[in-house]
Amino acid sequence: MPIAANKAVSIDYTLTNDAGEVIDSSAGGAPLVYLHGAGNIIPGLEKALVGKDVGDELTVAVEPEDAYGEYSAELVSTLSRSMFEGVDELEVGMQFHASAPDGQMQIVTIRDLDGDDVTVDGNHPLAGQRLNFQVKVVDIRDASQEEVAHGHVHGEGGHHH
Repeated sequence: MPIAANKAVSIDYTLTNDAGEVIDSSAGGAPLVYLHGAGNIIPGLEKALVGKDVGDELTVAVEPEDAYGEYSAELVSTLSRSMFEGVDELEVGMQFHASAPDGQMQIVTIRDLDGDDVTVDGNHPLAGQRLNFQVKVVDIRDASQEEVAHGHVHGEGGHHH
């Protein structure tokens, strides 16, 4: 059964950057289970998996535009420490939910602290990077009507309600 829309797909994967450093991996854990065609994984990887079958192994290089987008300097801003009311200790690397310019919620990461100035970055940590995947297709099954309606896989390795 080849990978196509509305299939629940299980993959083992290792994600590396161009320097060969491992960013994420399913090694030693359960496979990643996702609903194909529902935008649960980055578009470039999803496109590369179409038509693959159980046991297929592939290497995929995904450019930024098909992953987390290009890095945008417009998403970096400096705020006053007073904007972080109720947070006693701010540290570089801390993440917060914030309103994006379009009104949507986004996650921002503290990149720098300088006195009362707090520099935050709304880019995804992997924005602007080519992502290199080693993937093995472990399982493919038809998704249930409920999974398709919810837009994600339920149960073992997937989302639990």
